[in-house]
Amino acid sequence: MKLNNIKIRDLIIGIKGAGEQSSGIAWRLFQANIQNLFMMEKNAPLAIRRSVSFCEALYCNTKVVEGVTAEKIEDLNRIKSTWDRHHIAVLKDPKWDAIKKLSPHVVIDATIAKKNLGTSLGEAPLVIGLGPGFEAGKDVHMVIETHRGHNLGRVIYQGTALTNTGIPGNIDGFTMERILRAPMGGTFESEYDIGMAVTKGQVVAMVAGHPVTAKVSGVIRGLIKPGTRVGRGQKIGDIDPRGEVSFCHTLSDKSRALGGAVLEAILKIYN
Repeated sequence: MKLNNIKIRDLIIGIKGAGEQSSGIAWRLFQANIQNLFMMEKNAPLAIRRSVSFCEALYCNTKVVEGVTAEKIEDLNRIKSTWDRHHIAVLKDPKWDAIKKLSPHVVIDATIAKKNLGTSLGEAPLVIGLGPGFEAGKDVHMVIETHRGHNLGRVIYQGTALTNTGIPGNIDGFTMERILRAPMGGTFESEYDIGMAVTKGQVVAMVAGHPVTAKVSGVIRGLIKPGTRVGRGQKIGDIDPRGEVSFCHTLSDKSRALGGAVLEAILKIYN
């Protein structure tokens, strides 16, 4: 891996995705004074935990997560002034065109798509992939394990992460029950908001006129943006059975762990 001699705080880092996990990564890098960050998202982001996702800046121009601000930019010529304001840049860029224009030192694929959607070793001197779908040394330089458990956050230098199990993380004894899914394809609508309490059996949303009911009591930790077109079976919400509202508006243990792992991987090369 051929690298230029550069100060760590001057690194330019591109992050694919601006949802919950990628936002946790960006937040952790920013707090470590690696702040020349740009995040690339779909035109219509599908984040569930929107209260802690920087992609919300695409709808309201700025988004603050635990004291760190991300700012929507539409012109790459503005990115330097965005960084000078100590803001993370977020842009609509589903094809990741900004990578070619900005030539980042690090590219992080944090889309958590469970497969490689086109990330390659040639995109940057250091390319990091999160979760299954990547092979270290072939698709990316390093892979980060995203599966909850003993190896969560492990940096993998050869091989792949664990295969996707399809089972959500266990929270207070609940896994599949806490996830809200679309009963059919259509437009998602809800009068509920993140942080609101719900009870088991309560209708919390509608998709194309079909009700979505809570399978467990708790608080809504995540909910896809109303008006979003969704497919049958797609994850559209997340109920936290612990009932602690503050957890809805703060980064999860998993996103912090993944952020620490990415920081480790970057320092392994550039420090």
